[in-house]
Amino acid sequence: MFEGISSQAYVYGMSAIAASIAVFTGFGAAIGQGLAAGKAVEAVGRQPEAKGDIIQTMILGQAVAETTGIYGLVVAIILLIVQPFNL
Repeated sequence: MFEGISSQAYVYGMSAIAASIAVFTGFGAAIGQGLAAGKAVEAVGRQPEAKGDIIQTMILGQAVAETTGIYGLVVAIILLIVQPFNL
């Protein structure tokens, strides 16, 4: 199928592409956290007496959103560091 490319080079290239795609999960997490913070500020503006509950819920939601970005980073690091042909 790929006459000029060795299978090892092909796997390394695909690992690099997959790692770059995995890193893009950080963008989704950042957008989600920004939207959550914006909505929390709006909610506090409407009901200042519920500030503690709103902030606590926002921080919990942002922690969950951040884990997706961290998982993407871990997957990218694994794809770049693990050498599949040296097992």
